[in-house]
Amino acid sequence: MIQPNPKTIVFVTGAFVGNNCWDEWKIYFEKRGYKTIAEPWPYKNESVAELRKKHPLGNEGLTKLRLIEVVDHYANIVKSLPEKPIVIGHSIGGLVTQIIVNRDLAAVGVAIHPVPPQGIIPTELSFYKAGGKALGLFTSLKKTYLMSFKDWQYAFVNGMPLEQQKASYEQFTIPESKRVTRGGLTSQAKVDFKKAHAPLLILSGSTDNIIPAHLNLRNFRKYAKREDSVLEYVERPDRNHFVLGQPGWEGDAELVLQWVEKQFGSTIIKPVNQPSQADLQ
Repeated sequence: MIQPNPKTIVFVTGAFVGNNCWDEWKIYFEKRGYKTIAEPWPYKNESVAELRKKHPLGNEGLTKLRLIEVVDHYANIVKSLPEKPIVIGHSIGGLVTQIIVNRDLAAVGVAIHPVPPQGIIPTELSFYKAGGKALGLFTSLKKTYLMSFKDWQYAFVNGMPLEQQKASYEQFTIPESKRVTRGGLTSQAKVDFKKAHAPLLILSGSTDNIIPAHLNLRNFRKYAKREDSVLEYVERPDRNHFVLGQPGWEGDAELVLQWVEKQFGSTIIKPVNQPSQADLQ
């Protein structure tokens, strides 16, 4: 018996940006009959402008926030729903999505350019150039971290026109907890790669600097390939880390929609786009 297609989507926001990054995606999926939820992280309930005013010492709760609390925050949202939802997360939100799928709380999961779980050590230099400052090593944990415009250009919006880069920075970038970003290197980010799981799509972008495609591919490879679990990987060309708002985002949303609905429309599930044998060697 084929499971009915759930009609609720929980969007999980990543680090450095407000949950308004999902606004267009919410509209896109709601027009197609879905109910969408895109709750902010704890201590990020205010507007981008108000959160920025509190940087670096005015949001004590955020400075103390840990990754496991973000995970549990979204897990509790998911568990409060009458059915297992579709969970779609970006960046650290993609990591949270993988953990929620691992906890067997989601009907399907989509991890968009996800931060890798514990045990996948980034060797890509652009990862450290783009995100190293967010770890806040040798800096006070009592202060939040706000990505500079220069770092935003490299980490998120590389390849986009300058005016679009500036507009996106003002619209979305907010202060961040250094404890959360550091948590990605600890057991708080643990996933049991051998466990059976709901269908999971890992989506990557060829021009993403902070989470390079090869890092996402290694994330995909880490999972045990099980006959009882659907796991797929797709690399999209010319997509940076600002994939949710980058011009052409509708194509990414459509790919996600088709993949999700395919999981409930056929008993035979074929991959969207698996890596070549050469890639997997």
